[in-house]
Amino acid sequence: MQKPLKNYAFIDSQNVNLGIKDQGWKLDWTKFRVYLREKFGVETAYIFIGYIEENKDLYLSLQKSGYILVFKETLKNKDGIVKGNCDAELVLQAMIDYDKYERAIIVSGDGDFACLVRHLKKQGKLGRVIVPNIRKYSALLKRAAAKEHLDCMDNLRDKLVYKKSTR
Repeated sequence: MQKPLKNYAFIDSQNVNLGIKDQGWKLDWTKFRVYLREKFGVETAYIFIGYIEENKDLYLSLQKSGYILVFKETLKNKDGIVKGNCDAELVLQAMIDYDKYERAIIVSGDGDFACLVRHLKKQGKLGRVIVPNIRKYSALLKRAAAKEHLDCMDNLRDKLVYKKSTR
């Protein structure tokens, strides 16, 4: 019997959140963690997220669901919009853990990850690239991942949609 792969997921939370929200639904992060484990053998799942004090309950919930959170300090721009771009942290973590995983699952539609995807693919370490919104993701990422490594979350809506508890 073949032993299961030891895969890691690297999740761009802002890109996922906006991509899913743009389609008119909300992701159930707990269901998504189970999906990653069952479908792709994801042992360790990182979420890269900007830190906002008021979101402590969300962070605790994500941790309880089995994610490791990597925080980015946030800043407000002149319009009061909070920014906390985590791209560099995601790439850095993927390289820090490089020898620990067999395959990397990259969850984002951001073209900034095309270089990481190309490198992982060249080294035989790319599992999948999962984009949140098939209608709005980078052509650079599409080219880097190619069809054989690309999945999208659009068709997972029924399986992964958040349904408010009726307790």
